[in-house]
Amino acid sequence: MPAGPRPAPPARSQPPIPDDLTDGLEIIEPLCAVFRRKLKAEGLKYTPERAQILDSVIRFDGVFEVEKLIELLRKGPLRVSKATIYRTVRLLQEAGIIQRVLFDQEQSHYQLVYGRKPSDLVVRMDTREIIPIDVPELVALRDKLCGQLGLDPMGHRFQIFAVGHGAAKSATL
Repeated sequence: MPAGPRPAPPARSQPPIPDDLTDGLEIIEPLCAVFRRKLKAEGLKYTPERAQILDSVIRFDGVFEVEKLIELLRKGPLRVSKATIYRTVRLLQEAGIIQRVLFDQEQSHYQLVYGRKPSDLVVRMDTREIIPIDVPELVALRDKLCGQLGLDPMGHRFQIFAVGHGAAKSATL
């Protein structure tokens, strides 16, 4: 029997990605592309150190402090100076990849926001606990207000500062 082309194996469909893995993620453009564009606009290069900082930021779940980022990067393969880390955090913030979370005056906190649904927060001033909240009405209100102004919403930030019942009411920023 002549050897002809083999029939293709039956197509196997890939199982869908579970909702809990995609919840809150919206694929817009790869983060590194957004960051590279920002760097190019500033006349800067996408260096291995900056790539490592971006990768480390992506690995944080929720709010993080720059000091924790520094600790994480010190365990990595590249030596990254504090100055480079702080400059890169500023660039990531300006690029809309991360945002500063208002928490207290002692330490700056940040969270990854690019490609994620808005993460609104309750900040407990007495315990320093950050509680994510999901309030769809805020997104609807944001979209309505932007629509009335002829604007496209790019995101929003909503934070509540609170203390526990009976806690000292003098907790301030």
